[in-house]
Amino acid sequence: VLYIPGKAANAGGVGVSGLEMSQNASRTYWKREKVDAMLKDMMAGIYQQMKDNAGEDGTLEEGCNRAGFLKVAQALKELGWVY
Repeated sequence: VLYIPGKAANAGGVGVSGLEMSQNASRTYWKREKVDAMLKDMMAGIYQQMKDNAGEDGTLEEGCNRAGFLKVAQALKELGWVY
């Protein structure tokens, strides 16, 4: 059984909500297969980020936390809130 941290598992629901908002905004319709494929790619990317940020000895949860921290830190730098 593969354990996926809650933050990463919940990202799937958030991602699908984003896809739904995108569809609504553009007044388009995507078939279920297309949404599933987009979600699969999104989740594969999230898993890879967790794995990459976990390092050799870290857990997926540690990788998830590190990846999240680095994204927030980068956003703060881009906003000019930290130097």
